[in-house]
Amino acid sequence: MLRHRRSLVALLWVSFAAIVAYWGVWFFGPRGWLASLDTREYVVFENAFPVADAWLAITYAGAAFTLTRAKPSMAFWLIAAGSGSLYLAGMDILFDLENGVYHTGSGALVEIVINAFSLGLGGWCLSCGWSISARNAEAR
Repeated sequence: MLRHRRSLVALLWVSFAAIVAYWGVWFFGPRGWLASLDTREYVVFENAFPVADAWLAITYAGAAFTLTRAKPSMAFWLIAAGSGSLYLAGMDILFDLENGVYHTGSGALVEIVINAFSLGLGGWCLSCGWSISARNAEAR
């Protein structure tokens, strides 16, 4: 039905775990290696993300769970995960561009990888969700 389903499920679970781990370290661990900038504005910006990232983690888990079990709601969860991923990537990329984050050494590379991964996974989720939705509509 869906090409590379196992790979997508694995990436969704890895992404879910990465979000949980990131916020665990941000709030309870040494956040120094997570922060790309050492400014008050950067910390304020990052502290605005936990609720949005929690929703994204829920959508990743929902998409992975429903894909694994071929549930009828998998198109919804994939579209929710894809749109959430692209939205948050857009917010992050704009902040990074406006604040010179891409010019700050090793933190820049981490940001670029996270942004590229978010865009790629978001696009893949939307494409798969739309494909499943279209197939379901044709079957009716």
